[in-house]
Amino acid sequence: QVQLVESGGGLVQPGESLRLSCAVSRSIFNSFVMGWYRQAPGKQRELVASITVGGSTNYVESVKGRFTISRDNAKGTVDLQMNSLKPEDTAAYYCNARSIARNLWGQGTQVTVSS
Repeated sequence: QVQLVESGGGLVQPGESLRLSCAVSRSIFNSFVMGWYRQAPGKQRELVASITVGGSTNYVESVKGRFTISRDNAKGTVDLQMNSLKPEDTAAYYCNARSIARNLWGQGTQVTVSS
């Protein structure tokens, strides 16, 4: 069974940075589009950023210029570097792996931005 293992959440102050990481089995990693989603209390889950196998990226407007998604196909990992964090970035963040046949989720990691 494929597992997505996330790490890197936490509590930070506004303006600070965090880096989230997600690891997937290397043998199948290159068949997935990888993404990070987030869900705040009372809100729908939204796509924050995604990256294709070839490295093409997509970001939600509210994080452009602050967040960077990257992937290491050799290691089977996808990272989300989050800079200049704002209170409105507070949410549970979920790693997602999507292919034609599968749509997989990590367990989620909490990011809280508060002074």
